[in-house]
Amino acid sequence: MNPLLKLFGFALAAVFAGLTLLAVGLMALYLYLAPQLPSSESLRDVHLQVPLRVYTHEARLIGEFGEMRRIPLEFHQVPAPLVHAVLAAEDDRFYQHPGVDYQGLLRAALALVKTGEKRQGGSTITMQVARNYFLSSEKTFLRKLKEILLALRIEREFSKDEILTLYLNKIYCGNRSYGIAAAAQFYYGKGVDQLSVAQMAMIAGLPKAPSRYNPVANLERATERRNYVLDRMHLLGYLDAADYQAALAEPETAQRHALEIEVEAPHVAEMVRAEMVNRYGEDAYIGGYKVYTTLDTRLQPAANQALRAGLLEYDKRHGYRGPERHIELTPLLKPEDWTRILEGSPEIGGVQAALVLKVAVQSVTVFQPMLGTLELPWAGLSWARPYIDANHRGPAPKTALEFLKPGDIVRIEPLPGTQTDQQWGLSQLPAVEGALVALNPNDGAVIALAGGFDFYQSNFNRVVQAYRQPGSSFKPFFYSAALEKGFTPASLINDAPIVVEGADLGEAWRPENFGGKFYGLMRLREALAQSRNLVSIRVLRAIGIDYAIDYATRFGFRPERLPQGLSLALGSAVATPMEMVRGFAVFANGGYQVEPYFIERIEAPDGSTLFQADPLVACMDCATPASAIPAAASRGGAAGRAALRVITAENDYLMTSMMRDVIRTGTARRALALGRSDLAGKTGTTNDQRDAWFCGFNAALAATAWVGFDKHLPLGDLETGGYVALPIWMRFMEVALKDRPEQLPEPPPGIVTLRIDPATGALARADNRQAINEVFSSEHPPKSADEVESLGAGLGAGAARGVEQLF
Repeated sequence: MNPLLKLFGFALAAVFAGLTLLAVGLMALYLYLAPQLPSSESLRDVHLQVPLRVYTHEARLIGEFGEMRRIPLEFHQVPAPLVHAVLAAEDDRFYQHPGVDYQGLLRAALALVKTGEKRQGGSTITMQVARNYFLSSEKTFLRKLKEILLALRIEREFSKDEILTLYLNKIYCGNRSYGIAAAAQFYYGKGVDQLSVAQMAMIAGLPKAPSRYNPVANLERATERRNYVLDRMHLLGYLDAADYQAALAEPETAQRHALEIEVEAPHVAEMVRAEMVNRYGEDAYIGGYKVYTTLDTRLQPAANQALRAGLLEYDKRHGYRGPERHIELTPLLKPEDWTRILEGSPEIGGVQAALVLKVAVQSVTVFQPMLGTLELPWAGLSWARPYIDANHRGPAPKTALEFLKPGDIVRIEPLPGTQTDQQWGLSQLPAVEGALVALNPNDGAVIALAGGFDFYQSNFNRVVQAYRQPGSSFKPFFYSAALEKGFTPASLINDAPIVVEGADLGEAWRPENFGGKFYGLMRLREALAQSRNLVSIRVLRAIGIDYAIDYATRFGFRPERLPQGLSLALGSAVATPMEMVRGFAVFANGGYQVEPYFIERIEAPDGSTLFQADPLVACMDCATPASAIPAAASRGGAAGRAALRVITAENDYLMTSMMRDVIRTGTARRALALGRSDLAGKTGTTNDQRDAWFCGFNAALAATAWVGFDKHLPLGDLETGGYVALPIWMRFMEVALKDRPEQLPEPPPGIVTLRIDPATGALARADNRQAINEVFSSEHPPKSADEVESLGAGLGAGAARGVEQLF
C-alpha cells in the first residue's frame, strides 16, 4: 500500500477517533450538567422580585417597601427606540442567533488566549437572562457552559420577545433600580414611553457597568457611554443622521427621582407593611403585592393638615424655645454652603428649616434652599414670647433682636391668608404630639389616620400604640349603661362634693369638677353636656362598677384595662384613639359594634385578588330584640356579615341626643362654627391636663382627636379637650363633611317626647311655663309631678338626696 495513503488513513482514523472522543466527552459533560439545569417547568415559573406597594382606596400610592426598585412591563409597553438602544448596546444579533452567539464566544476565547485571564465575554441577552434568573454570577468555565446550555433551552421554551421582556425587567441599572422602567423613573422621573432617544440610550448603556456609567455619580463617563450607544444605533440603522445628531446634542438631565408618594400616610403604610410581613414573611418585600387600603385620598391630607395645624397652634401658645442650632456666619460662606448646612435639618411635618442671614428691628431675612432669600415680617415673629413652662411665658418681644441673631437655624411656615403673595413666619417643631383617626361607622373602614406630627421624626403610631387615659370622653359609655338601668336624660343627680374611701385609691379621694365649682341638682343631660365629674361618680356608683365594666365591653373595650373603682367615672381607664373611635362608632351607626380595618384588598402581581375585606356592617333593618342584648350580643340578623347590635336603638338615640347637646350647649360649643346640627360628641381632659380628647361623629363619620406629650407631661392649666383637641377635629370635619347634607337620626318607635319640669325632671303640669321638651324611652318614662312631690315630702330634710334617686 502506498505509504502516503496509509498515513492519510491513519490521520483520518485519528481525527475520527478524536471527534468521537470529543462528542462522547461533550455528551458526558451534557449528561453531567443537564440535571443541574432548571426544568422546563421552572423556566416558565419565573418570578420577578417586585417591591410591596400600598395604595389608598382610590389607588393613589402611599408607600413602597423592598430593596429592589422594579416596575414590570409587558413587551408591548416598551417603545421600539428603547428596544433598539438595548440591542445596539448589548446584542445586535439577538433576533438572528439561537441564544448563543458563536462569533462572540470565539472573540472571548481569543481574548482568553491572548491575556490568559478568564473574563466575561460573548454573552448574549439570552445568556444574560439565563445567568440573572437561574445561575450565579461566578466567573468559571463550568458556569459558562451551564449558561450556554441553559440559553439554548430558554430559546426553545420562549419566543424572542418573551426573552427580551425578561431581560428588560431584570437587568440592574444602579441605585437599587432593576429593569428599565424602574431606571427611567429613578433617573428621569418618567415612564419609559416619555423618554427621549438620548435618555433611552443612557439607560441602555447602564447594564454593562451600572456603577461606572451611573449618570448621577459620574456624568462625564455616563455621557460617553450614552454616545457610544447612540453611535451603535446610528450604525445599525436605528437612527437617521438628523435624529442621531439631535440626540448627541441633547444635554443630560439625569438626577435622583424617588418614586412619587401621591398621598402622605406613612403610619398606615407601616401598618400595612407589618401586616403583610405577618401574612407572607419576607416574601412580602419581593412578591409584587399591591395592597389597597380603605384610606380616602381626599380626607387623608385633611387629617394630616388638621393635626399639624392644631399641634403648631398649641406650641405657639406656650412660647418660643429658641433656634434649633447656631453656626458662625462668615463672609466666606456662599449660598451653596448655606444649602449644605441646612441638609442636616430636613423638612418635618411641612415645616421648613431656614438660616437667619440678617436681623432687623421687626423683620428677619432668612435663606431656605427651595425658596431662596425671604423676609419674615413682624406679623410672623411677634408671637415668639420666651417659653418658661407649660403655664408661663416671658414678656412679649418688642424687636426680633431679642430672640434671633444671624447664623441661627430656625423653622419657618407659611403665614395664613397670604396664598397670592405668600409670606412666611417663624415657627418651631412642636414638642407636643397628637393623633387623629376617622372611621366609616357603618363598617369600621379607616378613612383617615395621622399617628403623629411627622412619621419620619417619630414613627410611633399614637392611634394604635398610645394607651392614654380618655378622661371625660369615656363618660358616654357608662351613661349609656345608666340609661339601660333605668336612668333617663331627665334624671336629677346632685353635683355636690363627695369623699370616696376606696381600696383602689389608697386614701380618701375628694374629686372635683374642672374649675373647682359645684352646681347642685342637675339633669343627666346637663351633666353630660357640662362634663360634671361629681354627677358621673354618683351615676357610676348607682349602676355598679362591675356592671359598667361589663357594659363597656360592648363598645370593644378590654375589661383588664378598666379600673375596678369609681375613678373609672372620670376616665382613668387606658385606651388608644383607635379604641375610642371604635366605641363612638357604635353611637354613630345606631348601636352596632364594628371592627376597624384598613386593608381593603391584596392583589398578586398578575392582578388576581388574594384577599378581599369582608367587614361586619351595621344593619339598621336587622334589629336585634332588646331582650337578647344584656344576656348575649346577638347578630343583627341571620344572614351575611351583619354586625352585632350591642345597645338598643332607643338607648343609642337618647345618647346621641345628649351628646348633640355637648356641642349645642356644653364643652364643645366651638363646634357650632361648623354650622351643622347633626354633630355629636364628647370632650375629654385628664388630671393635670396630661391628655386632651375630642371624640365626635355624625351618621356618616366618626373621628377622634387626641393631644398630649409622649412623656405624659402636663399640657397646661387651660389646655382642655375642648380647647386643644376639638379644633383639630373641627378642621378635619369641615373638609370631610363639606357639601354633604345633614343626617339627623330618626327616632325609633320606642322613643317618646314629653314636656318636663327642668327643675325636677318630672312630667310638667299643664300650667308650667318653664316646661321643656325631653326625649325618653317608652319603657322608662319620667315620674309625675305628684310622685316627685310625695317623695320629697316623705324624705323631709333628705329631699335632695331623694330626688337624686328619681331615675
